[in-house]
Amino acid sequence: MDDPIQREHRRRFLLHALRLSGATAAAWLAPQTVLAGPAVVGAVRHASNGNLTRVVFDIDGPVQHNLFTLNGPDRLVVDLANARVAGALDLGDTRGGVLNGLRHAARNGGDLRLVLDLRSGVSFRSSVLVPESANAAYRLVIDLETTGSTAAQAAAPAATAVVTPPEKLREVVVAIDAGHGGKDPGAVGPNGTREKDIVLAVARRLATLVQREHGMRAVLIRDADVFLPLRARIQKAREHQADLFVSIHADAHKDKRASGSSVYILSPRGATSEHARWLAERENAADLVGGVSLDDKDDLLASVLLDLSQTATIEASSILADTLIGELHRVGKVRSKKVEQAGFAVLRSPDIPSVLVETAYITNPAEERRLRTTAFQQSMAAALMGGLRDYFRTYAPPGTILAEARDGRHVIRNGETLSAIASQYRVSVNALRSHNGLDSDTIRTGQVLMIPRQES
Repeated sequence: MDDPIQREHRRRFLLHALRLSGATAAAWLAPQTVLAGPAVVGAVRHASNGNLTRVVFDIDGPVQHNLFTLNGPDRLVVDLANARVAGALDLGDTRGGVLNGLRHAARNGGDLRLVLDLRSGVSFRSSVLVPESANAAYRLVIDLETTGSTAAQAAAPAATAVVTPPEKLREVVVAIDAGHGGKDPGAVGPNGTREKDIVLAVARRLATLVQREHGMRAVLIRDADVFLPLRARIQKAREHQADLFVSIHADAHKDKRASGSSVYILSPRGATSEHARWLAERENAADLVGGVSLDDKDDLLASVLLDLSQTATIEASSILADTLIGELHRVGKVRSKKVEQAGFAVLRSPDIPSVLVETAYITNPAEERRLRTTAFQQSMAAALMGGLRDYFRTYAPPGTILAEARDGRHVIRNGETLSAIASQYRVSVNALRSHNGLDSDTIRTGQVLMIPRQES
């Protein structure tokens, strides 16, 4: 099951989600206040993973910053308000990467300008991470993704064309986790309804809907009344190379009036704990960062690479949770319109976007009755399915059927027939033929077909 191609697809997907998402968990951002004295930039470090490079500046306090790029040559300019440098800032070895050097100078009397010299064009994003303790430094984190400049492309040697067979498209994999089970009944309602039974029923209904959806495949983490440790649930999702992880629960509260559904993602504190755990076990963590081995990396580089993967995963989880909340309004009351964060162990996969859905309060007598009905269970499953569908419409991983369908095109592969392609996209052969101006069913490998849109 440990396929390096699929791992690379997942890494590219997560980095893509990180780049596209404008939503960043507020707890990761520093307050935009400025200390009375200048902030001091004390050190800089960097690490690269494929076409992504992370640069980290250690600063002794929060700081306002502004970034922009220049070309001819390519540079990234970082302006820090009310800041200065302590000693020399040395990037160290920059051979083979996008970074070519670092310069700095004072400006406007008390501000600081940092200039990263680059070997090609980049896109970028940044944030200031708040320290976990008073003795630690703030960190200005800048992620650079190589886009390639005109000059760099012109200087590149001409590549020899190599014809390779088209990659086989795959289904997206959704891991569906019914909470509790076996000796762990979960919460129990006033009339004896057990959480483990209700959530398994909802999980099975959701799995059925996912299996019916073109381009998706469901994996039930548990499909029986069995106990599974939380880590085993994450491991099973990873063994099936899941693209998403959805854990289903029923909430409980001492106040029987509490009601409504909610969606959680991993909290920053939970992420920090998991980061430390994986760093300690880095000889087994290569699949978390796109197949890059960590056992031969020093602590700093391994930490930065893990942080890249985990930050992207939390971003993608937040997007998915927002989408699910929008759909849950169709079923009933949503307790919180905002995505909530907690340190749930079952959400701590650093490479699989993960959410925990509280379907309703089993301790509320009215909601307990609803949870027991097949109508509510089916409505809940349908709402979750709608959220998954909407999420993958934008964020389907590269190399999947849904990603290609999203683009409205299909590249014909060896051995495919027009009727099989029509069946795959749930359109008629006549519609496919007419949409592409084909006079017959004859097609050739490498030919691109445009897929007609289905009526929803």
